[in-house]
Amino acid sequence: MSARTTAQDAVLSRLREDILTGVLGPGDQLVQESLAERYGVSRVPLREALKTLESEGQLVYYPHRGYFVVELSTDDLREVYHLRALLEDAALRAAVPALDERDLIDISELAEEIEQAAVDGDVRAMTEANRRFHFAMYDAAGMPRLSRLLRQLWEATDAYRALYYQGEDNRHRVTGEHAQMVRALRARDVDRIVALHDEHRSHSVAAVEALLNPRSRNPHRSHPREKP
Repeated sequence: MSARTTAQDAVLSRLREDILTGVLGPGDQLVQESLAERYGVSRVPLREALKTLESEGQLVYYPHRGYFVVELSTDDLREVYHLRALLEDAALRAAVPALDERDLIDISELAEEIEQAAVDGDVRAMTEANRRFHFAMYDAAGMPRLSRLLRQLWEATDAYRALYYQGEDNRHRVTGEHAQMVRALRARDVDRIVALHDEHRSHSVAAVEALLNPRSRNPHRSHPREKP
């Protein structure tokens, strides 16, 4: 791996974390000079990382103005979660019968890790463990193209997930729903696990929509009010 690739991966990880934790919030303009200095990298790997996040839908680029963190919207939320529902259904139906006892132990341990992060109120740790928990199931389907598509959809909604996890009640609900999933997995109940995932997504969408609708702009942020 080249030094440039390593630097790009590092800055991409930092950017993802800053978007996830709200350091870079919806509508914020990304000033490349400031970010390069902050992350201790040159402009080249930074630009490549920004392009990657743009392709994932986390950033938007306006000519002559630069990159901005995408605004959160209910339409985008619904579209992405609808696509996730279709793909996750297919992944789960192929994956659940293929899981062995070691897989089930790993998934159970990830559920416990998520619960501890929820208790600690550590949104970043909870988000990372939650991703591993779900993809331990999806990847077991043995369909790498499907897994790649799902990862793209998940990456595009990290900001929504972080917003959802800010609420203590939501964190508690997530851990309870995960516990039900683990029980359904141990019972090899494919229909039940698919239904639980559907409920899981529906609760997330409803909660985030409720947070977004009354959400007002922060006057201290720089927003791209009009497209050029």
